[in-house]
Amino acid sequence: MTARLADIAAQAGVSEATVSRVLNGKPGVAATTRQSVLAALDVLGYERPVRLRQRSAGLVGLITPELDNPIFPALAQVIGQALTRQGYTPVLATQTPGGSTEDELTEMLVERGVSGIIFVSGLHADTTADTQRYDQLRGKGVPFVLINGFSPRVQAPFVSPDDRAAMKLAVTHLASLGHTRIGLAVGPKRFVPVQRKIEGFHAGMRERLGLSPEQTEELIQHSLYTLEGGQAAAGALIERGCSAIVCASDMMALGAIRAARQRGLAVPRDVSVVGFDDSPLIAFTDPPLTTIRQPVQAMGQAAVRALLEEIGGTPTPHSEFVFMPELVVRGSTASGPQGQRSSERRTNGGENPIEG
Repeated sequence: MTARLADIAAQAGVSEATVSRVLNGKPGVAATTRQSVLAALDVLGYERPVRLRQRSAGLVGLITPELDNPIFPALAQVIGQALTRQGYTPVLATQTPGGSTEDELTEMLVERGVSGIIFVSGLHADTTADTQRYDQLRGKGVPFVLINGFSPRVQAPFVSPDDRAAMKLAVTHLASLGHTRIGLAVGPKRFVPVQRKIEGFHAGMRERLGLSPEQTEELIQHSLYTLEGGQAAAGALIERGCSAIVCASDMMALGAIRAARQRGLAVPRDVSVVGFDDSPLIAFTDPPLTTIRQPVQAMGQAAVRALLEEIGGTPTPHSEFVFMPELVVRGSTASGPQGQRSSERRTNGGENPIEG
């Protein structure tokens, strides 16, 4: 083995230690150096280890956490179309409750020789998850890109919406309508997008309504990213006197509307609701949902471009590409208590004072 390592190292113009790292799939080796070592193996007639054999140029894995939330199929469609236009075949791998984990799906895709993998809202977004799995994947020479959820510990391109700006847009919209008790329904706090939304919500509430961090914290409710989760979170916020609720997903927002109606309240007359994503068909709900639109088209195309550059050996900077979201105003938001009373005062010639 020593002689073999020496031969390969001499042919590739690198150290034996570097050859060893490449052969054993260890991280910390530049892509160009890795290719030099693999080329040396081929020139000298050595058989590549199975995990280092030439990958299919046609397959790219796409791992999503689920397909129940419409935003994930929307992203998958954009990414799939962009890959197809570049001559690649997307392989969709979806996690299901009690089914395959992200690690198992990754292993399956690597075994099938994919050219690269795009992770959507994966374990990289969980601040409690071990990021060594991504180091190991890079050590195997598999390029990858991560969507939603930045981690400085992972050396890869990231693509994300600006969650902080999104929450400030929502708060500004609701505050302009006269709402002063605005709640936030979000997912578990360990996720990076949740933490960023909370930061943006705090900033918006401070700038628009002058609330302290302690006052704002009372208006935040964590739950699950589901219709039922949104219903539970919104119910708790309505009990705390919120006249408007910002939700971290459109599915949660639909749950918030259900929670309001269960209490005999109308949306938007009594409670205004803002979603997040602008999922397909969300404009046709009752009422049509005001929401923060994720720039799905731009994000999906950027993820594909970054991955193809990684595959092509000219990697993009291992940093985060952040895309600005857009507020889409529809029928689920209206004047809040303060705005309603202001309107009444104007109608009555200013006789009725605004209550506190």
